Amino acid sequence: MINIKNKITQMQFILLIHGVQMGVGVLTLPRELAEKAGTDGWIAIIICWFFSTLTSLIIIQIMKKYPDGTILDLLTHYFGKWIGRAGTIIFALYFAILTHVLFIREALFIQAWILPRTNILILILLLSIPSYLIVRKNISILARYSEFVFFMTLWSILIYLIPMKHAEWLHLLPVLKEGWVPIFTAVKTAILSFIGFEMAFFIYPFLEKKEKASIGIVVANTLSLLMYLMLTIGAFVFFSPDEITIYNEPTIIILKVIEFEFIERLEIVFFSFYIFVISTTVLPLMFMTVFCTSQLAGKQDHSRHLAWFLLFECVFIVLFPPTFDNNFLFQKMIDQAGLILAFAFPICLWGYVWLHGLFKRRASK
Repeated sequence: MINIKNKITQMQFILLIHGVQMGVGVLTLPRELAEKAGTDGWIAIIICWFFSTLTSLIIIQIMKKYPDGTILDLLTHYFGKWIGRAGTIIFALYFAILTHVLFIREALFIQAWILPRTNILILILLLSIPSYLIVRKNISILARYSEFVFFMTLWSILIYLIPMKHAEWLHLLPVLKEGWVPIFTAVKTAILSFIGFEMAFFIYPFLEKKEKASIGIVVANTLSLLMYLMLTIGAFVFFSPDEITIYNEPTIIILKVIEFEFIERLEIVFFSFYIFVISTTVLPLMFMTVFCTSQLAGKQDHSRHLAWFLLFECVFIVLFPPTFDNNFLFQKMIDQAGLILAFAFPICLWGYVWLHGLFKRRASK
């Protein structure tokens, strides 16, 4: 069992989960939904929110059975040492690959939008320095960082109200123009943007008021729902149904119509701030990676594991220069694992824990 020395508040719990969900998917989600379901794609976001919230509540119910430990401790408690270690390895690999994909994607976006002539290795090295300084500390530092970034970048949402004067709301009509089949097809795409709530498996024991965990995780998912709906519907009514599929990152392109005398390209400034939002996705996943590996090694200090992980990223960049294409291939590999660990695994584990408690109560009578 871990030695819990650091606590996080309800607000930090909410924004930590919300930050993980609001990653690079925001930039491409409107286009991906438009390709699958046209302008009805926003309905898929609501469906995904429902399933994500339901699964999140199941996770909280599971963790209530072992409130002072993470999912790694719970697996050891119910299934034994070897299953616990196997679960630790699986989670470590999952978080490591997911962190690698998003960390490299972050650098690729910076190269594409801000520093096109900068070598990707230089960008990874520059990103590694602040990443190490933040992640090497405890979970409370990471939670404070997510809280700070949320309020620091909250103003950027207001920027998206300016292009709405060019919006054509008739693009959304008629609703369900092609039926439910395209929408259910888009659900598989949209559901990946809500992955991140499984962080509750690890941060639940650090929460100060655990009795409010269910409310907190519902608020976190709902906050992500509102952000995704606003950006997606905004893109749907700004671009024509055919035009939106042309742009890889429509949520950035939409800002090109905004002009100020003192700023020539607002979308570059906006994306520079958005790098902080991406970091609230990458850094918690990076923390989970080295947390799992340090638990596997029986160590409380994960800073050395973090240094090795960042060194591995740099070596990987040298040996296999990244591109958007191979990065998307890595993402497809980890997407299926994400669906299993975030949705199927909690439901199955909850069923086992419920049956275990039921039989234990009957045996005690």
